[in-house]
Amino acid sequence: MIDERGRASSSRLPDGFTVRMGRQTRVVDDGEVLIGGTSARVVRLTPRARAIASAGTVVVRDAASRALAEYLLDAGLAHPVPDALAEIGLDRLTVVIPTKDRARLLARLLGTIPAEVAEVIVVDDGSDDAGAVARAAGAHGARLIVHPQNLGVSAARNSGMRATETEFVAFVDTDVMVDAACFSLLLRHFADPRLALAAPRVVGMTEGAPTWITRYEDARSSLDLGQESAPVVPRTRVAWVPTTCVVGRVELLGDGFDETTNAGEDVDLVWRLHAAGHRVRFEPAAVVHHEHRARARRWLGRKFFYGTGAQPLAARHPANIAPVVLAPWSAVVLGAALAQRRWSLPVIVGTAGFVTWRIALRVSHVRRPYRVATKLVGSALVSTAAQGIALLVRHWWPLAAVGVVFSRRLRRAVIVAAVADAAWEYLRLRPRLDPLRFAIAKRLDDLAYGAGVWWSSLRVGSVRALLPALVRTTSRSRSAPARPAEAPPR
Repeated sequence: MIDERGRASSSRLPDGFTVRMGRQTRVVDDGEVLIGGTSARVVRLTPRARAIASAGTVVVRDAASRALAEYLLDAGLAHPVPDALAEIGLDRLTVVIPTKDRARLLARLLGTIPAEVAEVIVVDDGSDDAGAVARAAGAHGARLIVHPQNLGVSAARNSGMRATETEFVAFVDTDVMVDAACFSLLLRHFADPRLALAAPRVVGMTEGAPTWITRYEDARSSLDLGQESAPVVPRTRVAWVPTTCVVGRVELLGDGFDETTNAGEDVDLVWRLHAAGHRVRFEPAAVVHHEHRARARRWLGRKFFYGTGAQPLAARHPANIAPVVLAPWSAVVLGAALAQRRWSLPVIVGTAGFVTWRIALRVSHVRRPYRVATKLVGSALVSTAAQGIALLVRHWWPLAAVGVVFSRRLRRAVIVAAVADAAWEYLRLRPRLDPLRFAIAKRLDDLAYGAGVWWSSLRVGSVRALLPALVRTTSRSRSAPARPAEAPPR
């Protein structure tokens, strides 16, 4: 039975559902206080909640543990433990593969799809060589749906989804290969009845001779969202997932992808699902291997294409698309740093000190409130610096390019930002590429993406996709529930 929002009427986590504190969640004061989550927060556990989560893991057994697990999931403080969740058979999954030509890649992908899945549907979206696609699909026993004309990848996926007869559907692009356990692992997450979509980690293939571009992509692909499990929530570290490969619950996907969108259709779907109250998860333990573009022209063209999706998304989701999200005090710090005046350092130190004091008052119940507040502010300052760098060398680089001609201070800021950005990313990622070529690739990546954002914005005469967002500071004390009546504070 489905409610008016398209959600399963029984939306409670089932008995046995298990969540574990995330690796980024700090547990202090002998387990009484949690720090972290999708937004900066300090959570005090009630005595009962503390007893339930004493080992860092919560297993749903009753109303109290269920309420706590729900809260920790929604806060991003804990994540499901898929190995502890009930297995869902592959016979409840249909795999949909959209393609336009690419018969060789299609055949390679079909060879990696587990035989146990209920059905594989290939949607030929107006191929020039439809015969080659049909032969590849037929050789692997896949069902073929043909669009006489090219309607776009969103329409192809939707056609496949409408033809499915199973509870779950996987959308997979032809330029990937699927690990054997990928689908099984993602399906376990659907023990959560509110989960609409689950996505694996997308990593590079090892086939073929690597180029400097593929080595860069192996370390910093736009499709690779990292090694940390996360809920997918707008304006957080994992704000979207690529539909290079995803598994979805058919009843919650509604009409599926927006067929009028040429770029960013995956982001649009994820944000619509989130707005409808459904959950979306990123599970890096599940893996697919993506064939990265090896030629500079095609690679840069794809980065530009990704950028063009920003303005259409801004029109549909204006609250989510901002290139950077800053608290007012962070904006003051960033402005002072860019000004490079004698008063800049005192303003930065004074602002950080004041915010530390305010946060310490809010979390005064913890044993060392100033230590906690200092760490929170320190993390926020690092984030502010990273976002300021991104504005200069990625999102606003056309403005910066003009400004450096007239401003020595801006010229210095851009040089420092470009060098610091490349150095930090190199040290963080340790790519199989020398620092010089990595730095060049990083700059080209940012230039191409930013150009796409600006082109799409100027084309419709709107700068919405380029405007920063200011939000109030969310670091505050909260209480985690241990009974259904103890709803999380708003």
